[in-house]
Amino acid sequence: MGSVVELYEALASAPDDRARARVIASAFERLEERYPHLPDLVTNQQLRETELRLQREIEHVRADLVVRIEQLRGEVKTEIEQLRGEVKTAIERSRNTLLMWLIPLMFAQVGALTALVKLL
Repeated sequence: MGSVVELYEALASAPDDRARARVIASAFERLEERYPHLPDLVTNQQLRETELRLQREIEHVRADLVVRIEQLRGEVKTEIEQLRGEVKTAIERSRNTLLMWLIPLMFAQVGALTALVKLL
């Protein structure tokens, strides 16, 4: 049976209900053989429901990501401020150490120049 007309003729010419049932079962069997993925097909309504569920999940994940990003931004800003303070302190310490060495060296240079001038 290759067409609907042939199926109709087979059903019409069947002598009893049992033969008709066999023709129908045979038609279903051929349909399943021809389209093995048929049970996996979905309706437009099922597809739309799945799409809506996925959209809700995407929005939920997006909202969670926004919250997490804001938390991370706050943490990064805090860490940056801490590092800024540490760098500023280190710079001040280095400046003070430099001055601590530079000023005595300047006095030593002045003394050395004065001694040289006296020698001449």
